[in-house]
Amino acid sequence: MDLQLVKMSEKYKSQLFDMMDEWTKTGENIIPWAIRKANYHDFDAYLKSLEESEPKEGYVPASTFFAYDRERDILVGAVDIRHSLNEALLLDGGHIGDGVRPSERRKGYATAMIALALDECRKLGIEKVLMVCNQENTGSAKSIRNNGGVLENEINVEGEMVQRYWIQLVTINFKNYVPIKQNYATMKRAIISFTDSGKMKLPEMRF
Repeated sequence: MDLQLVKMSEKYKSQLFDMMDEWTKTGENIIPWAIRKANYHDFDAYLKSLEESEPKEGYVPASTFFAYDRERDILVGAVDIRHSLNEALLLDGGHIGDGVRPSERRKGYATAMIALALDECRKLGIEKVLMVCNQENTGSAKSIRNNGGVLENEINVEGEMVQRYWIQLVTINFKNYVPIKQNYATMKRAIISFTDSGKMKLPEMRF
């Protein structure tokens, strides 16, 4: 697996048709909705729908990426990243919508796609990411937990139980970065200063 998130372009047109044709034949809802809101056979219009900069009323700005496996030269799925949450998305939707094409499920792609999507969330300055899935979708729940998802609650949405997970993102400010050796020394002095006897021993670390 050599996965990357890509923006749709002429370069991936044949791979898109292959994925969407397969998915459409199953009769199931294609997820995320952003990749099925326009007819992909009208490729120019399809690209335009993905690149809409002004969201319609009730929607938020979002970025849509396709998951491309470079080793196999195929698209395996897609993610839609919402830049913010409105009331509806906070309840049921979250920051990231993701889907894997039927033939490529249970191969670890969902976990990898979410990890890459979280990187994009960091670039957007999102510090805490909400992801949701149906209670019965154990595969989706597993891929969310694999990326640090913590279950907040389960709610009933139109007769279906939905699980809501939060993922806390860790960001590193390299401008304020202090080498680990210096960090460890500072931490050791601080901990010892708070012990009664000063005899607390920490493991030695060599650098």
